[in-house]
Amino acid sequence: MTPSFHVDEAVPFVVPLKRRFRGVTEREGVLLRIGRNWGEWAPFPEYDDQVAARWLRAALEAAGGDWPRAVRDDVEVNAIVPALSPNEAAILAQDAVVIDGCRVVKVKVGEPGQEFADDVTRIAAVRASLDDAGAQSARIRVDVNGAWSVEQAVERIDVLNDLADGLEYVEQPCRTLVEMAQVRSRTSVPLAVDEGLRLATNLDDAIVQQIRDAADVLILKAIPLGGVQVCLNLALRVGLPVTVSGSLDTSIGLASALALATALPDEPLACGLGTGRLLAGDLTAQTLAPQQGRLSFMRLTPDPTSLADARVALSPDRVTWWNDRLMRVRNLLEESESL
Repeated sequence: MTPSFHVDEAVPFVVPLKRRFRGVTEREGVLLRIGRNWGEWAPFPEYDDQVAARWLRAALEAAGGDWPRAVRDDVEVNAIVPALSPNEAAILAQDAVVIDGCRVVKVKVGEPGQEFADDVTRIAAVRASLDDAGAQSARIRVDVNGAWSVEQAVERIDVLNDLADGLEYVEQPCRTLVEMAQVRSRTSVPLAVDEGLRLATNLDDAIVQQIRDAADVLILKAIPLGGVQVCLNLALRVGLPVTVSGSLDTSIGLASALALATALPDEPLACGLGTGRLLAGDLTAQTLAPQQGRLSFMRLTPDPTSLADARVALSPDRVTWWNDRLMRVRNLLEESESL
């Protein structure tokens, strides 16, 4: 049974981003506290209540202190490069190597409103920047967020693979698992599934087999999928190599992803947990950021001043919106668990 919480222990917040990412310039959500532990609930506004309920289940798992035991102290982390200009992308890639010590970089491509030529120049700039920084062995992976058709994917993967000097994998090149399976049969570059798993209406055996047919790598996001334990079970069922990614979380929420990455029986691939570098503010005194390309697990609590500032920065109408949404989704979750 999912633990309960008091309404007065739910704190809506907003933190700014350094640059636009996923179409937003700030991150809104709610922190939940149960006893001494905290969880983060920040489903994107466009998600319906059914999807948001999975995020709430994960937040309550975190706030309830109910994470499995870690089997490793830290994990490798990939840096992330948004769909930026070539110059900006090159600077971020260099910083990832020089400052954070990362040896894997995930680059966003297929951004709405951009052309494939933008992806080409971005990947070329990132590769050149990594090489100039002395990281010739650094690997590039790209995330398409389902933006391509099958034919576009087959053609464009080959182009980007050459520019990257070998892509580690391509994440969600097409929208559906059926389309991804078609692409996979026509390319030697590994494919990773994210939305095809995360947005599935059910995860029965047929969907699990579709995932195996469509992908070589499984992207697991602890909060969007309903929690650490849910993801551990999924990893076992699907049986593919795993990359653990965050969901543009503050450092409080990112701890859930770290709990998953350090609890997996098998070492995950470099995890998408370097998103702290995208934040211009946070709810903790210090933002989680890679050290020598790795992150260590720790259960974090918010800094009182930072949380108060983030609460005040959220407009009254947005506070009301989040509180109403939280109560609505909590009721939905409780109803589903009573059946």
